Amino acid sequence: MTTRGIVLLLLFATSVLTAACGPSPAPAEGSDFAVLTRAAEGFSQASNGQALTFPRDHGAHDGYRIEWWYLTANLQDTQGVPYGAQWTLFRIAVRPPGAMETGNAWQGEQLFMGHFAITWPDGHQAYQRYARGRGDEGESRAGVNAMPFSAWLDDWTLRSTGSEWLPLEVRARQDRDALQLELNSDKPLVLQGQNGFSQKHPQGAGSHYYSQPFLQASGELKIDGKTIAVSGQAWLDREWSSQFLQTDQAGWDWFALHLDSGEKLMLFRLRPKPTELSGEYLHGVLISPDGESNPLEPSRIKLQVLENYRVAGRLLPLRWRIELPQFDRTLEIEALHTEQWMDLDFPYWEGAVTVSGEGAGNRGRGYMELTGYSVD
Repeated sequence: MTTRGIVLLLLFATSVLTAACGPSPAPAEGSDFAVLTRAAEGFSQASNGQALTFPRDHGAHDGYRIEWWYLTANLQDTQGVPYGAQWTLFRIAVRPPGAMETGNAWQGEQLFMGHFAITWPDGHQAYQRYARGRGDEGESRAGVNAMPFSAWLDDWTLRSTGSEWLPLEVRARQDRDALQLELNSDKPLVLQGQNGFSQKHPQGAGSHYYSQPFLQASGELKIDGKTIAVSGQAWLDREWSSQFLQTDQAGWDWFALHLDSGEKLMLFRLRPKPTELSGEYLHGVLISPDGESNPLEPSRIKLQVLENYRVAGRLLPLRWRIELPQFDRTLEIEALHTEQWMDLDFPYWEGAVTVSGEGAGNRGRGYMELTGYSVD
């Protein structure tokens, strides 16, 4: 979802910044999410009315505190067996630009974290890497160039293969697992929210956000040393901001769905803290096969949890019903399997899901992310 990964990277950045710049007060017990709501003085602020420009905005926005390049893919082999893949590069600025002059690369302003995961019908494996960014590709372990586009952390790469942004190639390898996909589309980018400004709170806070949900993917997965030819659909999200969550928000549920009708559905719910009287914040868009965005009326979105599963000590909603009476749709969402837990330094649930219902507009596949659910 649009806020996904924030807690992971902010917590990491906070620990690194403390080590590099001296001690700081320890957060109170149970206050991990307070990092997300910290004021972002000195950084650029996302706001409505800032036009996105390409290819510039494929690159990094160092004046904003948080940013990511987030790819998920729903794949199948030649026998129709389903697989999933995730490749993500997160960037965070540990301090505002120019706040501290230093020639020491170890105290550079930009930190990067990479996630790479593969899902198959009865298994899931996730990996992570960290690096500081400095200089150009070939000189730095991690970074992003806008033109020609490339995003990398060591040999985990997402890059254009020609002079234009598309087509793209994504690669990652760790231990006996690997990912290599070619990605292309003849459909337009989708500016999420209001011309690329995605609101996240009733009071107006948000982020800059665009997607390419129409990518066609083909290539190979390697699982425990076995190479599998795959093809399918992929979804790339791009987002940047400096403060995503507000103090009354606890976590989020996010869906990115490829429907058999050729439509795409993006939907997220930001949940309030249990102690708050205010309700959830919902946003969604149904994207037509030609790329036209049809916003969902939040008051008419109906989300119902059908079944919870205990995963990693947390009770997680892994079966849902989504009702969209505005478009006469009813979809049931179910995890490909329950154990798609990102068991990393800062864990969360993200994985492939199936979509079932009557009619092509109610069936399909996609990805779901759940964060902010506590161990009980």
